[in-house]
Amino acid sequence: MRTPYSPTTVRNILCVFPHYTPSFGTFHHAYALLGGVRAFMPPQGLLLIAAYLPTSWRVRFVDENAQAATPEDFCWADAVLVSGMHVQRPHIEDIMRRAHAFDRPVAVGGPSVSGCPEMYPEADFLHVGEMGDATDELIERLDGLEGRPDRQVVLTTGERLPLAAFPMPAYELISIPEYFLASVQFSSGCPYTCEFCDIPALYGRNPRLKTPEQVVAELDRLREGGAQSVYFVDDNFIANPKAALDLLPHLVAWQQRHHYPLRIACEATLNIAKNEALLGLMREAGFVTIFCGIETPEPGALEAMSKQQNLRLPILDAVETINRYGMEVVSGIIIGLDTDTRETADRIIEFIHASRIPILTINVLYALPKTPLWTRLERADRLVHGEGRESNVDFLLPYDTVLDMWRRCIEAAFEPGFLYARYAHQQAHTFPHRLAYPMDPRRLAPHNIRRGLGIFARLFWRLGVRGAYRRVFWAMAARMLSTGRFEQFIHSVIVSHHLIEFARQCLAGMPEPSFYAPARSLPPGLHADT
Repeated sequence: MRTPYSPTTVRNILCVFPHYTPSFGTFHHAYALLGGVRAFMPPQGLLLIAAYLPTSWRVRFVDENAQAATPEDFCWADAVLVSGMHVQRPHIEDIMRRAHAFDRPVAVGGPSVSGCPEMYPEADFLHVGEMGDATDELIERLDGLEGRPDRQVVLTTGERLPLAAFPMPAYELISIPEYFLASVQFSSGCPYTCEFCDIPALYGRNPRLKTPEQVVAELDRLREGGAQSVYFVDDNFIANPKAALDLLPHLVAWQQRHHYPLRIACEATLNIAKNEALLGLMREAGFVTIFCGIETPEPGALEAMSKQQNLRLPILDAVETINRYGMEVVSGIIIGLDTDTRETADRIIEFIHASRIPILTINVLYALPKTPLWTRLERADRLVHGEGRESNVDFLLPYDTVLDMWRRCIEAAFEPGFLYARYAHQQAHTFPHRLAYPMDPRRLAPHNIRRGLGIFARLFWRLGVRGAYRRVFWAMAARMLSTGRFEQFIHSVIVSHHLIEFARQCLAGMPEPSFYAPARSLPPGLHADT
């Protein structure tokens, strides 16, 4: 549905999504190998708002991860809408400065504003909370607005729009092939209360749901737009296990009907390994990857952070179970916990060896507002608000020790030979358990064949001829291509390339050890005078 408000004017609305800080999880080093990819995932929240605006309003959408909004865009707009997370705050502020240079009002929403509205004093409108009555009020105010308001207006959602009433995100405003992954949302919220997580405070512990019919309709649109991989951006795909079980037969039927055009990934808690009926359906539905917040292999640390759901099965057994259903596990790891010792890095590296998980997002602990961790550290006067640090936490271990542990872990985890060996394990013990997907005729279209040949050419030239780890690359190529696993080969070497390059940059002191730490500088090409 769209807003029930009937506007009296026609407005030009510019939606701008801010740049991300580079991280392990954005896979930006892979884009050049894929050809035509310019950003990670479509921004669901802002695309949703764009779809909710009145039909008579003209909307432009700019994702600054792909290209910067131009002065002409700001000049055209009657108002600018922006949404983002805390890590994007410097870029949100930069968008506001550029819009205000043209005297355009700016409305800022999303998780960062909803968690900390006080951080955005320069915004003309703050949309606090999810889409709902505050969204309708914002639309009404923009309809009657002439220029910028005299003072900041804060609009807080009291009644949220049910997910079942959400419009389809405005995918028509973006080019889906420009994204590393397409995305879809099924649920919002998570019942668990992990100490470091702000999801329960922002979105609630009782998961809210779209209907299976909505999800399937979005998959139709994404497929028509050229998507080949889709990520369920739910905070926890099994937040409501019964709802997930109800959805999966619809996904299976859709994939079978269309010859399995999509490979699907999601986020879920590790206790998903206890529900093998669900894992079986996920396999049938074409799920190939699950991101699990393992956080640490140390049981005492999991207890301390209220992540007991990771203790319901031995972690290595849970990973092996998921692999047995053909799904690769991606793990989140946190360093700098109060329970960490100087031996924690050794145990993390041992865990990587034992689990054979290829992709790990290894971050230094950062306290997000609206989390139990923030509250506890604030009471203990252990939040550090100054500039120049990679985390806002006053660790119990010395600061330099924590960063050295982080460097040791990423250096070990993403050494090319070790990383490729873990993918060799996946080739032997995970990939064979996947379905033998039928060939979707669309994948044989001439433009897709040309794109595939281009990917192979870039891989062989940049990694096999010019790469610094040519020997391990060719060993991987020989193993996987000889068995006909072309799709898995491309995935493995492209992801590995990003992880290896990003780790090298981290060790050289370039990106941030914490994904959540706001960037200290803007990327080239994104400045107030752009």
